[in-house]
Amino acid sequence: MFAVLSRTSRGTGRGRLLQGAAAVAVLLGLLVWWLLPIGASAPSGSVTFSTGVTSGVYQRYGSLLKEDLGRDLPDVSIRLTTSEGSQQNLARVASGEADFTVATADAVAKYQEDGKPGADRLRGCARLYDDYVQLVVAKDSRIRSVAGLRGKKVGVGQEGSGVRLIADRVMTAAGLDPEHGITPVPAGIDTMPGLLERGDLDAFFWSGGLPTGAVTLLWQRYDIRLVPLDANLVARLHASGEAASRYYRSAVIPADAYGSVQKGTPVSTVAVANLLVTTDRMDAGLTEGFTRTVINSRDRIGKEVHPAQLVDLRTAIYTAPLRLHEGAKRYYRSVKP
Repeated sequence: MFAVLSRTSRGTGRGRLLQGAAAVAVLLGLLVWWLLPIGASAPSGSVTFSTGVTSGVYQRYGSLLKEDLGRDLPDVSIRLTTSEGSQQNLARVASGEADFTVATADAVAKYQEDGKPGADRLRGCARLYDDYVQLVVAKDSRIRSVAGLRGKKVGVGQEGSGVRLIADRVMTAAGLDPEHGITPVPAGIDTMPGLLERGDLDAFFWSGGLPTGAVTLLWQRYDIRLVPLDANLVARLHASGEAASRYYRSAVIPADAYGSVQKGTPVSTVAVANLLVTTDRMDAGLTEGFTRTVINSRDRIGKEVHPAQLVDLRTAIYTAPLRLHEGAKRYYRSVKP
């Protein structure tokens, strides 16, 4: 009987042990189920990223970002499309023609202020880098200020560009009618340097990260100069009362931005932030992954596109005038110290 009881006791012990292990496994399974989002899976599908003109920073940045997105989101197909700039980019994303884009904060505010279609659905993912307004003239030009553009042939950017938006505002702030005080030439950064070099323009405006490749190539073959935009212009821009104008700030183009062009002298100017933009229609998981790649790719892309070096996790969350997309919020919460 003793032997029988011992075997029974041992069997009961093993049974209880197995039951306990099974209970723990069930509890762990329930815990994992509770912690993980229902139906969570790797992002997949295809998205369109609207960039900018072929020789601008937006396009180069988009091309390099696409490579990193391909590694980080292997099940997502990324298509790049060129554009005239911020205003066209916003219209594309708002309408669903594109899924992500880059646009300046002033262009976003203008789009909202005008009540354009889909403006209420726009969302921010990250604050990227600043654009600097660059007023470029030939080195021997007599133009020394924005007011000196009166009566001149001036490249003002394409119709759908953020350049056109800010160039018009800067000239207005300087007391110059952007339509009748000059001869406006609606051209992009891909053609304006050549027009200036041939004498078909007296000056051109560009708003972009520093340095901009097309301007760099121009000074390497042709003597140019940057015209300063003083702090008084920024004060007048702010005084205009337009919602978009609050996003302009005084800034300085470093003395070495374009080699020896500035002869060791920094140039005062106007700057505005660039934002990574999508809409509330975009999947949260995909937006989280897109935002993560943008932040993590800063150093690699920055080696080739210098403005990308300025993407900063500490400031990326500030996407005014846009609310953060829920997917972007999820990313920033995951990396919060």
